[in-house]
Amino acid sequence: MARRRGDPLLHYGRHFGRTVRTFCRLQPLLRNGMGRTMQLELGRMVEEDLSESEHKDHAVYKTLLAMVPGLEEKLNTGSDREVFYVGDMLNRGAASARSDDTKSLKSAIVDWITPPSGILIPPIQRNIKTDRGFHHPTTGNLLCPVSMDWENLSDREALVSGNMVLAGDLWPRFLYQNGIYVDKEPWKGLFRGSLLVKGYKHVFTSPSSVNKDGGVSRATRSSNARRHGMHHVTPASIAYIATQIQFCLSSAPSFSRSNGTSDSENFYNLILELLEDPEEQSEVQDLLSWWNR
Repeated sequence: MARRRGDPLLHYGRHFGRTVRTFCRLQPLLRNGMGRTMQLELGRMVEEDLSESEHKDHAVYKTLLAMVPGLEEKLNTGSDREVFYVGDMLNRGAASARSDDTKSLKSAIVDWITPPSGILIPPIQRNIKTDRGFHHPTTGNLLCPVSMDWENLSDREALVSGNMVLAGDLWPRFLYQNGIYVDKEPWKGLFRGSLLVKGYKHVFTSPSSVNKDGGVSRATRSSNARRHGMHHVTPASIAYIATQIQFCLSSAPSFSRSNGTSDSENFYNLILELLEDPEEQSEVQDLLSWWNR
């Protein structure tokens, strides 16, 4: 089956990657989702038989079906080749959105981290990332795990040297509102950092909207969000923007599944795991209320 550049599946894939799952193996998701659905409909299994990971995957599969008009019928009546084509187009759409957003944010973030009426010392090039990450005092401070002190010489040297392997769940300072972490209140300010808000508006409204008045809720009523009927911020979209910002601040040369420096996929999945944890839903709802205010 010939690929079509204007296929609507590419369009839906872009939105799926931004708001549901950006690192997703679409082919297994479709195959396993179709198989589970058949088993459930035939009564050969019940949802209680599914493991925790299968429950999550099936929820993602059903979200995808609801997102793309006519997809379920297309999968049920299509040949193996046609099902593969669907997964390929959705995957290409998600990958193209991720690439486009990375390219745009990589340049824009230089303006956002530059002091008002000031300059970055040393300067940061817009399209080259080798001088970012822990090699630069500004990006280094923003990426510094909250368990460490960027102003502490030994901590900084450990980060700059690259000898320290950072676990993905050591949250960087940029995730917090005003960069402030409170040890006894780990949720205070988390996922409310100004760079996240700017990144969200940049992607879901337009680059020109970043410095305009209006909260993030306005971003879900226009542009990319509006075209897909998106009316509120989703946990996965927060994780997506956080991962994009982390990558743009880092010195990693490419946005890969595991690039050895920022480990983007692991970072993304850890955020999603926290935001989807049943025991954290009270805090998550407070967070979503803040974003959708």
